[in-house]
Amino acid sequence: MAYVPKTAEEPPASPGDRAALKLAAAKAERELVLRAQRGDSAAYEELVRIHQQRVLAVVGGILRRREDAEDVAQQALAKAYFSLRRFDLRSAFGTWLYKIAVNECWDYLRKKKVRRLVYESDLSEDQLHQVATASESLGQELRPRENTALRLEQRQLLDELLGELDEKDRLMLVMKEVEGFSVDEIGEVLGLNVNTVKVRLFRARGRLVELHRRRHKKRQTDPAMGRSAAGSH
Repeated sequence: MAYVPKTAEEPPASPGDRAALKLAAAKAERELVLRAQRGDSAAYEELVRIHQQRVLAVVGGILRRREDAEDVAQQALAKAYFSLRRFDLRSAFGTWLYKIAVNECWDYLRKKKVRRLVYESDLSEDQLHQVATASESLGQELRPRENTALRLEQRQLLDELLGELDEKDRLMLVMKEVEGFSVDEIGEVLGLNVNTVKVRLFRARGRLVELHRRRHKKRQTDPAMGRSAAGSH
């Protein structure tokens, strides 16, 4: 079903309404899991449809190459399918699935010995200004905007900075700020307590700001970079 944005006239959902919707969704998902465990392939396909975007986002928060992320995401979905009968429903299906995806990523990195990608590309002054704004309020800057080109450019710049973070810190930021996972969900998926998640998120956001400041300072103190920027005008 296509997403239809709310109109200005519609009142926001109350906490009670949101809780009821969440409970109904959890109940419906549980029924899908039970059907899939009995061999209903259509039920599992529906579970994949519900969670595949987040699975890819979680995997992409660790692996930098899209091709690698897509391959590992598919591996995680396949592994979940063959392990489904052992899932005891004590946790949410999504949480269980995201744990599998994260573990598949760590296994991939160990086997391939993939080094995290560090971006060394130069940024223009305009881009640096955008990054300064975006890195201070990551979630806000990733919300839809009227100017699609600007949104894509900002997302690319943020992705470059995220590429310089530790894999786990990058994953947590992507989960929280891009995909909207709660702190509790992140902790459950990664096996961390809530306070640890909060501290690491705080430090990771600060690291983004520091990375931007270093880039900006380098541009100010490097004459060659300054001449390059001047020649581009």
